[in-house]
Amino acid sequence: MRIDRRIVFAGLRNAVFGGRLTQGQVEGVEAVLTRFSARGWADPRWLAYMLATAHHETGGTMQAVRETFAATDEDAVARLERSWRAGKLPTVSTPYWRRDADGLSYYGRGLVQITHRENYAKMGRVTGLDLVGQPDLALRLDVAATILVVGMTEGLFSGARLSDHFSGAKADWTGARKIVNGRDRAAKIAVTARTFDAAIRAGLMV
Repeated sequence: MRIDRRIVFAGLRNAVFGGRLTQGQVEGVEAVLTRFSARGWADPRWLAYMLATAHHETGGTMQAVRETFAATDEDAVARLERSWRAGKLPTVSTPYWRRDADGLSYYGRGLVQITHRENYAKMGRVTGLDLVGQPDLALRLDVAATILVVGMTEGLFSGARLSDHFSGAKADWTGARKIVNGRDRAAKIAVTARTFDAAIRAGLMV
């Protein structure tokens, strides 16, 4: 199964990105498409949901970002600390962004916001890179795309995986949010995912 990317991008330009695609958005979608294709096509709905997840997690930029969309490591840590002290992060019991003895912080980075040292270690094994020693490598687009594709396909974020929600006639667009983050914005992401799915299907070449 192949895909005509020109048709896909033409569909996405208006349906998802408001009539205009930036170079960064094109590169982000391309990175995910490339890594998904390299693993062998399974189900176009998987690709659609991954792209919708990246769209949500990156604020529509399709670029690997720091948590809070901060421009620097220092700013991300400071913003998270302020929010936590102000009681705006009620589900957080351990401030995972605080620096360790080596001055490193494991707040969210990427197309999917991986957090905590143990998850950086896990994704380091996936990518073959030292993400524990160099967490900002998760901001590299090719690395972030690999983490997104492998993590959602193999259930490395929560234990839930794409095949649990999209298989045969089963298509659980809302419940699929559990793959990454419970029910957070599940309905909104489901709508976006269906839009991505329509564009992808229009470009499928059997």
